[in-house]
Amino acid sequence: MRSFVEWLDTHAWSTALHESLWMYPLIESTHVLTVMLFVGMLAMVDLRLVGLAFRNVAVSHLTGRLLPWSVAGFVIMIATGVLLFYAIPVRTYESVWFRVKVVLLIAGGINAWWFHRRVQRDRTFWDNHPKPPTAVRVAGGVSLAIWAGVIVCGRMIAYNWFDCDRDPLPFVMWMAGCVVEASM
Repeated sequence: MRSFVEWLDTHAWSTALHESLWMYPLIESTHVLTVMLFVGMLAMVDLRLVGLAFRNVAVSHLTGRLLPWSVAGFVIMIATGVLLFYAIPVRTYESVWFRVKVVLLIAGGINAWWFHRRVQRDRTFWDNHPKPPTAVRVAGGVSLAIWAGVIVCGRMIAYNWFDCDRDPLPFVMWMAGCVVEASM
């Protein structure tokens, strides 16, 4: 993986994107706005699933209105996230925050799959109930926690607290995938 990331870093477009006066900030701003759109819509659904908001609104009605916006936000968020990675591949790859974010994104995907595949299939029985079953509330709560973690990790990538060329703890070096050269 590291050789692939280093190869990406050699591309002229990667450097041009990172050094661009307008493109990088525009892509980053678009990423933040679409994270807001996606997570905002998802949070409203999750709060309903947990039973904390919109208790008198059927889950199917809420998801029917918000899902198209959420999907649009998600698609653009992923596209801009890939471009942000492409602009600074080595530093991003070496960030512990980036690695935790990727794990959380995978966990978010698994949680969504589990919800749609297992939990939602009985929705006709709980769609209008103010307090959904435990499995539904757990899926909503886990989703809220995961996406809050994704946002925090995403912001921390920009404010990385170490670089591989400094002298962080060995555990941090391992987590970041830093290459440790043998001393001569």
